[in-house]
Amino acid sequence: MSEPVKQPTPEPVPAPLEPAPGVVPPEPVPGVVPPEPVPGVVPREPAPGVIPQQVAHDEILLESGALFGEDVPDPVELPEEVPEPPPSPGSYEVPVSTYRLQLTPDFGFDKAAELAPYLRDLGVSHVYLSPILQAVPESRHGYDVTDHSRVREEFGGIEGLRRMSDTLAQHGIGIVVDIVPNHMTVPVPESGNAQLWSVLKEGRKSPYAPWFDIDWSGGDGRVNMPVLGDSGEAVVDGDVLRYHDHVFPLPDANYRLVDWRRGPGYRRFFDVSSLIGLRVEDPEVFDATHAVILSLVQEGIIKGLRVDHPDGLAEPRGYLSRLRAVSGVWTVAEKILIGSERLPADWECDGTTGYEVLNRITGLFVDPSGREPLVELFTRQTGMPAGYAAVVRESKAEVLSLFFGSEIDRLHAVVGSDRRTLVELLAAMPVYRAYAVPGEPVPEISAEIVEEAGRVAAGRLPEGAPVAEVVRRVLAGPAEAITRFQQTCGPVMAKGVEDTALYRWYPLACLNEVGGEPDRFGEPVEEFHAFCRRMSPGTMTTLSTHDTKRSEDVRARLAVLSELPGEWAAAVGEWSSKVSFDPALDYLAWQNLMASWPIGPDRFFDYLFKAAREAKTSISWATPDPAYERGIRDFVTRAIEECGASVEEFAARIEPYARSNSLGQKLVQLMLPGVPDLYWGNEITDFSLVDPDNRRPVDFPLRRRMLSAAQAHASRAHPEQEHPSPATEGLSWDEAKLAVTSRALDLRRRLDPEAPYVPIEAGEHAIAFARGDRAVTVATRLPVGLERCGGWGSSTLTLPHGTWRDLLSGAEHTGRIPLAHLLSVHPVALLERD
Repeated sequence: MSEPVKQPTPEPVPAPLEPAPGVVPPEPVPGVVPPEPVPGVVPREPAPGVIPQQVAHDEILLESGALFGEDVPDPVELPEEVPEPPPSPGSYEVPVSTYRLQLTPDFGFDKAAELAPYLRDLGVSHVYLSPILQAVPESRHGYDVTDHSRVREEFGGIEGLRRMSDTLAQHGIGIVVDIVPNHMTVPVPESGNAQLWSVLKEGRKSPYAPWFDIDWSGGDGRVNMPVLGDSGEAVVDGDVLRYHDHVFPLPDANYRLVDWRRGPGYRRFFDVSSLIGLRVEDPEVFDATHAVILSLVQEGIIKGLRVDHPDGLAEPRGYLSRLRAVSGVWTVAEKILIGSERLPADWECDGTTGYEVLNRITGLFVDPSGREPLVELFTRQTGMPAGYAAVVRESKAEVLSLFFGSEIDRLHAVVGSDRRTLVELLAAMPVYRAYAVPGEPVPEISAEIVEEAGRVAAGRLPEGAPVAEVVRRVLAGPAEAITRFQQTCGPVMAKGVEDTALYRWYPLACLNEVGGEPDRFGEPVEEFHAFCRRMSPGTMTTLSTHDTKRSEDVRARLAVLSELPGEWAAAVGEWSSKVSFDPALDYLAWQNLMASWPIGPDRFFDYLFKAAREAKTSISWATPDPAYERGIRDFVTRAIEECGASVEEFAARIEPYARSNSLGQKLVQLMLPGVPDLYWGNEITDFSLVDPDNRRPVDFPLRRRMLSAAQAHASRAHPEQEHPSPATEGLSWDEAKLAVTSRALDLRRRLDPEAPYVPIEAGEHAIAFARGDRAVTVATRLPVGLERCGGWGSSTLTLPHGTWRDLLSGAEHTGRIPLAHLLSVHPVALLERD
């Protein structure tokens, strides 16, 4: 899921301001909320499913420099005529493929528009934009929305968006947008969020009080705002209260400033107090926060939606149903599925954003025989237990104790019964959410999940603990108990597993992904085929995202270690004998240093520093230790200086196998059922680590030159072919990956998205499947083992009836083919029937 900020609390408070008498603020901070209505928010009694008639996406753009409380232009009315109804579900446009762009203040709409010719030539049908609504001005991710009523100014505003849309449309490219329904930001200063400012000033009397999921149950009816640090005092400055850069309205009757380490008086995103939960289950809040996006849909600019973190919502099913009714466009939800978990069948969306596909594809290229030696190496190097489940249990218990006290208090107040039992039940939940809707029968699968978690929790509790009663109440008790329990499960899973356990237990780090199971080594081909045959044609597939722990090519290198555990252990032993620091961190460092090579000391330090804080074994976001941090810096410097040459040599030695994995996983992803998404820059090799490393600028001029050269060469070599194959012999890894990507995306434009997935028997060291009668994909797997057994030998693959042309080599094939011949140029083949 999309996490703009990983730390559970704000960064340390900056140096205090001078005492109030000597303060001359550079800009007066508003002490009053603008007269109603706030631009873009029109209180009304809307008919269900109707887009607000008085709100458009362009009338609420503030004049340059305008702040809340200053003069704001009057809203511009939309035309009186009722817009055309959206297309009915099933009749909307489904992307052939998407290309994720990370918009930033220095990479806005105009720069994105410049990529149109390149993306068209690459074969992309839709760009997929990170959030476009107004966020904190300097934000590099956009999930910290401050104003739903306008398109982000730093990107070029509504006019820049329209220019980009026009340019993309001229090249046959549509737009998909990432939307953030679950939360807004608590900016600094707090006046940057007009609706929140109103609530802080007027409390429950504010017209925006229903917007936010606030706990008003305290005796004095004030909401806790966790901002206080260890220095400085809040001072009155005119009609506002200042604490460092924080600003609050006076009088302070509706809020209470508390220590920044404490939980807030509102539901937040995970444990990030600077993101406050929205109540989009309220129809008026839904309408106000979606008005701009829906008007862009009706204008024809937005063709699809990606919904961020639906599990944070009070009722995801109801939200998605309402969204589909008023948008009528292709929609995917960022739902994290664990193991055999399936997307709820009653969700009105086309699928997920693809993490479950990513993890299964990765597993195809991991040798299960490497599990035992790599786990043994890991435990020897780190001192951690051999069992992953114990680490998960400990991690979840720890984050519940450290970060979720306020959430547990609020949940306990409505569930009742024993608090410790409730905590153990949350810790035992194996998935992000079990879906139950107040007033409806509990789905059988949901009951099974929570009841099984109850059995696990009972094993950790004293005899006689009221487990059955707590399970009953969170499944079928008071409505708020049912909903709030589900909303709490996701944050506990995310922080306990994604952001703690995955940084503590890592025998093979390519398995440590969002939704991944790091103790599951390998994906049997038969299980993979069965999974793919169930895939929806509208679901998204991916290999890299803005939230993955490491890029696809880093994982491709790491997967090789499952086939070379002995060689890897020897290398790690050599490096560790020269440079060591913290056993809990060193082995993770060696894996990622090798797999992301070449990497400079600053980038690698940033990664390792974040990993240490996430692991929480020595430091955390809330408990810094300057001496430990200096130790990380020294380790990084010495590791690169003293072991860099050996690390480089090891990476070069495994490159043929890593390249095979890289091309294989990319081709499989692009040719599976569903809508393949390409994360920006990953059409060639990318060796990025976790955010913000994976959000660095992309060298698009390089990629444009490479694609142009490949296509020009192919056209000269095959002037008679409508879709000429590029020359592929002697290509670099980058060139080969670009060829695989562009050829697969090109073929996808000619492939029926409903074409069935048909497994093809290809032996132990290949994965092969057909899509209907049009395309066949073949990819090498476990290349080290293939080499050890002497290559393909007499292994063959039987193609479906017809003549097939390999779009990568230009060769034609029919019938039964020796794999040694089919895969003689590349470790992959992409065949189209003539």
